[in-house]
Amino acid sequence: MSAYSVNEIIEMAVSIEKNGYAFYHEATKRKDIDDKAREFITFLRDQELNHEKTFLNLRDDADIQILELSPDWEMVSAYLTSIVDGRLFNNEHSAIKMATEAKDLKTLVDHAITFEKDTLLYFHAINDVITNPKAKDALRRIINEEVSHVLKLNDFKKSL
Repeated sequence: MSAYSVNEIIEMAVSIEKNGYAFYHEATKRKDIDDKAREFITFLRDQELNHEKTFLNLRDDADIQILELSPDWEMVSAYLTSIVDGRLFNNEHSAIKMATEAKDLKTLVDHAITFEKDTLLYFHAINDVITNPKAKDALRRIINEEVSHVLKLNDFKKSL
């Protein structure tokens, strides 16, 4: 596994957040969950959007300039998205399907916990090969955001 740049790490994190948003958004539409669960799932959905914005803001002017000067960034971005899609919720459609087909709220929460834990494992694996201090800091912030979701989901699961 090669060491990823800040832009690559952020691109993967944003892709994961989009899949998470799709899962939670679809889960909010379920008719079999109560208001308390819907409120919690809505909170998680909105956190996915906030994380995406947070991650995008980890780029500084130099990182953005690299993106603007890179003629093949769209191809690199598509490649990084395919790496993520192969590991986490497969893709947005898979995330929606999991939210729709969960047999009950407990299963839905279990899927969410698995997704968040898989996200953490993925970023911890990437962390092992990062040597650039700026990229390492961005990744640390991403991991901390994801840890908070796992903790909240585990607490919510205990209340079921």
